[in-house]
Amino acid sequence: MTKFRHLTLLLGALALSACVSANDPATRGMPKVADLSAASSQSVGTRVELAPEMAAHLVAKYDVEAIRVTVPRSLKVSEANTFKPRADIVWRGEALGDRYEQVRSIFAEAMTKGTADIQQGRKVDIEIEVTKFHALTEKTRYTIGGMHEMRFVLTVRDSATGAVLDGPRAVVADTKASGGSAAIAEDQAGRTQRVVTVERLAQVIRQELSTRVLDDQIVSRMQAGPMTAPAPLTE
Repeated sequence: MTKFRHLTLLLGALALSACVSANDPATRGMPKVADLSAASSQSVGTRVELAPEMAAHLVAKYDVEAIRVTVPRSLKVSEANTFKPRADIVWRGEALGDRYEQVRSIFAEAMTKGTADIQQGRKVDIEIEVTKFHALTEKTRYTIGGMHEMRFVLTVRDSATGAVLDGPRAVVADTKASGGSAAIAEDQAGRTQRVVTVERLAQVIRQELSTRVLDDQIVSRMQAGPMTAPAPLTE
């Protein structure tokens, strides 16, 4: 009897573990709907986990009219070629220059790409204030690799009134950064640090301006419009 009880508990634990693997959101559109497939961002450190059997989608909430990106000059920049300099901005993906402006350009390009297909919903302006952009130094990139640490504060305002609709809130957009031979191969293939960071930030802003929808039938009704009567359920 004891052995049978232990076997039952073990089977129950295995069944439970099969239902908790993460399915990470990334893309969206309105009325277009996209499957959640890439790594999720984190608003104030919160990570959303979905069971694999749930058909999760992202649906856009806004029509983005304007994008404003600021990189405060109070952020500390480091050019030290150590494994992890103590600084807010570490960027070696472009020639030595105004790192604040280079980071602002990366965010502006990413936010423009990430919101390009957002053309329905309430018209809004988004404000992005960069708080950290810590990519890899030469020493780290060509040895052990690490993480691109990208953080910003997001505020969404009504375009007409300027009223705050969302935020300001902190968003974490960190992503893995290759190292050693993998980094060299990526560079040779054109997948530079700039490409990787722009891609990740574009993915994150799409997610942050979206609503998660978990039922395909709900998505279909949203696409059909609010005046369309719900279709009856069938076997």
